[in-house]
Amino acid sequence: MSRRLYYCDHYAIPLPAGHKFPAEKYALLRALLAGDGFYELLPAPLADPSTIELAHDPEYVHGILNGTVNPRIMRRIGFPWSEQLVRRTLASVGGTLAAAEDALATGFGGNLAGGTHHAFRAEGSGFCVFNDLAVAILSLRRQQRIGRAAVIDLDVHQGDGTAGIFAADPLVLTVSLHGENNFPFRKQQSRIDIGLCDGTRDEEYIGRVREVLPLVREFRPEILLYQSGVDGLAGDRLGRLRLSPDGLKERDRMVFEFTKSSGIPIVVTLGGGYAEPIERTAEAHANTFRAAAAVL
Repeated sequence: MSRRLYYCDHYAIPLPAGHKFPAEKYALLRALLAGDGFYELLPAPLADPSTIELAHDPEYVHGILNGTVNPRIMRRIGFPWSEQLVRRTLASVGGTLAAAEDALATGFGGNLAGGTHHAFRAEGSGFCVFNDLAVAILSLRRQQRIGRAAVIDLDVHQGDGTAGIFAADPLVLTVSLHGENNFPFRKQQSRIDIGLCDGTRDEEYIGRVREVLPLVREFRPEILLYQSGVDGLAGDRLGRLRLSPDGLKERDRMVFEFTKSSGIPIVVTLGGGYAEPIERTAEAHANTFRAAAAVL
């Protein structure tokens, strides 16, 4: 497996005091993994806008890049526009593109950002500007590097943007396990959706993950993108599940053992995590990459 991970926390987004986005977790996560010493940590390259346009409307892409996007869209995204936001967004997508290259070469690639699954073709939402998962899949397909791809989205919020982008695409399997009563309140139709009740605990959750993995194998994807959000952790500010740190570790171990036994290259992206103190969230994200190192 590749021992490289890509980061973009060096691009700081200016946010107002009290903003819900946990910007600090990215640098904390990088520091934890640097302390482990297993991975080489590299700054993510900036994605080319023409590559982003494979998944997004060119007018929307240009509006984000030059700051002329409709203010309504920026409000839905939840960030004020800034040049720093543009650079961080391009790096977030670029990290997933680079991780996808690593995955095809070695079986594993990782991005310490990305997983921006609420971004639709012509607008962003929920702290997501561009959908790095969709961009990576469509970029590899344009290069004829892959045909079939799968997305396993285990964030507590449905991967609605990813589902929407690939709604009519039979070559992409979208799988989302999420809180049924949580954001987004207007759900899209993934290929496989599993809505979980508020308060769901480890045993039921792990059982539902175990159910979907054989369905992914049947689809025969040539690459798997794993949105590894940790906002299902009990006490998360924006989640409503009651998963333990050990439950999340078991989830990650299952996913990595599945990809190893199936011979499917995997790209790991972050996703949500809003537990307090923020160190709990960073530790949960770090455990995902530690599980990858242990299994793969």
